Amino acid sequence: MTDKKKLLRSLAGEAMDVPPVWLMRQAGRYLPEYRETRAQAGDFLSLCYNSELAAEVTLQPIRRYGFDAAILFADILLIPDALGADLWFVTGEGPRLSTITGPEGLKTLKGKDDIHDHLAPVYETVRILSRELPKETTLIGFAGAPWTVATYMIAGRGTPDQGPAHALRESDPETFGALIDLLTEATIEYLDMQVKAGAEVVKIFDSWAGSLKGEAFDKFALEPAKRITAEMKRRNPGLPVIAFPREAGEKYIGFAKAVGADCVAIDTKVAPEWAAEHLQPDSCVQGNLDPKLMVEGGQRLVDEARHIVDALKGGPHIFNLGHGITPDADPENVHVLLDAIRG
Repeated sequence: MTDKKKLLRSLAGEAMDVPPVWLMRQAGRYLPEYRETRAQAGDFLSLCYNSELAAEVTLQPIRRYGFDAAILFADILLIPDALGADLWFVTGEGPRLSTITGPEGLKTLKGKDDIHDHLAPVYETVRILSRELPKETTLIGFAGAPWTVATYMIAGRGTPDQGPAHALRESDPETFGALIDLLTEATIEYLDMQVKAGAEVVKIFDSWAGSLKGEAFDKFALEPAKRITAEMKRRNPGLPVIAFPREAGEKYIGFAKAVGADCVAIDTKVAPEWAAEHLQPDSCVQGNLDPKLMVEGGQRLVDEARHIVDALKGGPHIFNLGHGITPDADPENVHVLLDAIRG
């Protein structure tokens, strides 16, 4: 029965001595089998759009480790790609996109309802996974949050301070606001199709939320997440939502409640004891081991994992990292981690 899945029990508010566990970027370059499949696909984007191979890399860490959840293998920049932005990846450097710097760039983009043909292979990946995953494994769909996706679309690449996006937000609030609105609406359509294809939970990744301060955070991180969550739950009653406003700091307090999310994922800067006190009364908490420990391994990995489990065991908790697992992580350290959590 679906309601017996550990991850869904945590998202429904149940506290457990042994929390469910999955890792951000658990399908990734640290695994030799992933590297083989990616080579077979040709490049990263081709892998994202090859339903069979994307499903295969999603399943690899489940076969190897028996995580409690699988997260769809895709990328947060598939929405801009589907909207008509040019997207390509430079090896060793990351994504490059055509840029939106004013109203004329905005006019070149498609509407929210015109993305589905382009994203059809992603929905097919979800369908394959909903058939192939072990019955105890929860399937998570996801999208990038509008602000984070917008930062790439405006700069044309990842930037250390999201400067170009902040500049456009201040110099041309109309274009910036229209881009956020379009991304919010497209994200709703995209996630809804993932759920229709079989995703049981959705996660909203706002990787650059921390660079928004004060009112700007409320307007461009919190509000879009709230709109997406409300509409997803209206269309799919009972759907659990995980929100990840990375590096939100004090703004984590009350975020899940304000957004309507069932769980807030936290980054490595947050002390688990603080999260237990300030966040768990409102929602499930997901996190937040430092990914560096997956490279280092040893006793520090074991001690820190147990410390997090212990600090958060009084309320609903999903064990995860505070950010994605890195390509230099040792696959053996994942076994060490799981032994530390599951005893």
